[in-house]
Amino acid sequence: AGPPLYLDALVWEGVERVPQDDGPDPVVPINYSVEFTEAMDYFRAVLQADERSERALDLTEKVIALNAANYTVWGFRRDCIDALGKDWAEELMWVTELAPDNPKNYQIWHHRRCCLKKLGGHPDELAFLDDFLTDEELEDAKNYHAWAHRQWVVKEFGLWEGELAFVERMLEMDIRNNSAYNQRMFVIKHTTDMGRPVREREVDWVLQKIAQVPNNDSSWAYLRGVVAGQGLSSYDALKQMAAGAMCERMPPPLHAIELQADLCVEEGSKDEAKSLFSKLASDDSIRAKYWNWRAAQVA
Repeated sequence: AGPPLYLDALVWEGVERVPQDDGPDPVVPINYSVEFTEAMDYFRAVLQADERSERALDLTEKVIALNAANYTVWGFRRDCIDALGKDWAEELMWVTELAPDNPKNYQIWHHRRCCLKKLGGHPDELAFLDDFLTDEELEDAKNYHAWAHRQWVVKEFGLWEGELAFVERMLEMDIRNNSAYNQRMFVIKHTTDMGRPVREREVDWVLQKIAQVPNNDSSWAYLRGVVAGQGLSSYDALKQMAAGAMCERMPPPLHAIELQADLCVEEGSKDEAKSLFSKLASDDSIRAKYWNWRAAQVA
C-alpha cells in the first residue's frame, strides 16, 4: 500500500497495514476516503498487536476525529492511557472540548464517565453540565445523554444539594422541559422516603406548573408519577382541581378530562366515567380507539 499519506511515515515505518476485510465479493463496499482508510488500517494493526504506545494513543485521537462513534477506538484509547500512565484530568479536558460538536454521541459521554471514575470525581463537573444544558448556541436543554450523565454524577458523588434549585431554574427557562421533570423525580426518589407528606407536597408543586400551562404533557406525566399506586381520590387537591376551573376551561385540557374520568372510575360513578371517556374520544380523534376502549373497560 506504500507509505502513509496522512500519517507520519517515519513514525509508522515498518508497520504493516491491516485492511478492512469485507469478504471476497462485497455487495456494496463503502467508499471511504483515503485518509479514513489509512488511519483505520494502521489502527487495526496496533489493535491486533495490542500496542499501547504513544503513537497508538495519538492514532486513536486521529481516528476519533474521523469517526467519534467508533467505540472500539475509545476503549483502546483508555487502555493506552492506563498503560502509559497519562493524566486522566488532562483527558477529561480533552473530551470536554469534543462535547459541543458531538452532543449526542454515546462514546463521548461514556468516556467522560470513565475519566471521572479514574479521578474519583471532579469539582467542576456539575458546572460543566450547567453550562452545557443552558448553552444558547447548542439549544439542547433536553439532551438525554447530558441529563443521564448528570444523574450518574449526582448519585455517584452525592451531589444532591442544590439539584432541585437547578431543576427549577431549567423549568423557568422552559416549563415544558420533560428532562427537568424527570430529574426532579429522580432527586425526590433518592432523597426522600416518598411518603404521603412528600407526595402531597409534590402534587401541590406540580399543580402550580399545570396551572401555568394546562396542556403541558410533561407536568401531567409528573403528576401521574407522583400519585402512581396511591389512588387519585385520596388526594383532595386532585378532586378540587377536577371539580374546579381547570375542567371548566374552554376547551378543557384533555389530561384534566382524563383525570375526572379516572376519579369517577375510582369512586364508582360509572356512567359519568363512560361519558367522559366518550368526550375524550370525540375531542382527541387520533386516540379515539383508545378512549373508546377505556370506556368499554368501565364495568
